[in-house]
Amino acid sequence: MDQLERRLSRGHGVLDSEGLVPIYLGDHLVAPEAFEDWDAVQHTISELERDAAQLPAGPRRVFLEDMFRSLRTAARLFEGEELSFKEKLEGLIGIPAQPIPTDQIEDMKLDIDRVLRRAGYEHGSVAERVARWETEQAIAPDGLEAEFVRLMADAQARTDALIYPTGDYQMRLNTLRGVPFTARCNFNEGQMDLNVDLSFTRAALKHLVAHEVFPGHSTQLLLTRDWAEQGRSTADVLLCTTNAVTGCVQEGIGDQGVHLIDWIEDDGDLLHRALRRLRSATATSAAWYQMGENWPEARVIAYLEEHSYGQRPWIEGRVRFASYPFRGPFIGSYWFGDEAVREVRERTGPEDRRAFIDYLYGQMHSPRSLLMFSPRSSVSA
Repeated sequence: MDQLERRLSRGHGVLDSEGLVPIYLGDHLVAPEAFEDWDAVQHTISELERDAAQLPAGPRRVFLEDMFRSLRTAARLFEGEELSFKEKLEGLIGIPAQPIPTDQIEDMKLDIDRVLRRAGYEHGSVAERVARWETEQAIAPDGLEAEFVRLMADAQARTDALIYPTGDYQMRLNTLRGVPFTARCNFNEGQMDLNVDLSFTRAALKHLVAHEVFPGHSTQLLLTRDWAEQGRSTADVLLCTTNAVTGCVQEGIGDQGVHLIDWIEDDGDLLHRALRRLRSATATSAAWYQMGENWPEARVIAYLEEHSYGQRPWIEGRVRFASYPFRGPFIGSYWFGDEAVREVRERTGPEDRRAFIDYLYGQMHSPRSLLMFSPRSSVSA
């Protein structure tokens, strides 16, 4: 599907540059089928759906149902059909088409207030104290690379011990400006792209290293490639970076990365974690207001300025991101993926942790199938 869209569009389709499959490490294992048109794609999906319907009830069947619905929605978009933001959220990504409840967002603000006070930031509004903390704790621009290297070494050691041995894989830091994202796993180039229009505390950079490198996206790519080669996983794990329903859990692994390797060390980490949850929630709501309810951009920006405590380049980047016809709805995948991985992680006891990690990384999931985890369901189909 990815190759067909790229070939037919010749760079003018709806893929927003990343593609349906941004990173694929399976060329030597599974060659893409050559489709001639979208009718052939839809026919193949129908055949796969009939096969999946014969599977016993359980996580594997649920995942495939969600994945095929997602791919059908993507195919409709690539054919040129106009879909509403609601249809994209529910069909392509498999998440609710609605904002995050206001009372939930207000509770997150109270969490931030509590951590700020414990860290000694007691005076001024919450927004003022967040800004003061981020300014005072910001890493100097000329110190970013050295701090990145130190954090990556620590994250890799923890990942090797708790998740998967990553061997001699490393990334370098690549700084950018004027991009709509905060950071990006540029796996094929061996680098973590970082938007230095923003400033970063150590806790913020730590989170990004965990999200993009260890134990996040790079680690997931390394593990799934190896397990597919060894026959430990079904071949669809090679699509772990597909812009489809799998994107939720992919981003959830990244956003839960510091927890997955037991890397919360101090109040700074707790504060950044609370800020990440708030910003993910408000960005999800803002995208809905912008694209689902047609708020003007100025109103969306005002909403994010009031409720996210985010830096201005981040706010403007979220607004740009939401407007992309294909990638825009994926803003919501961060919140819902993070919540799904967090929920399962928090209810998994130490005795079942290995089974949880294998289930999380070693199989492809939608949020629905991930939430069905039990130790018995951890064996790959």
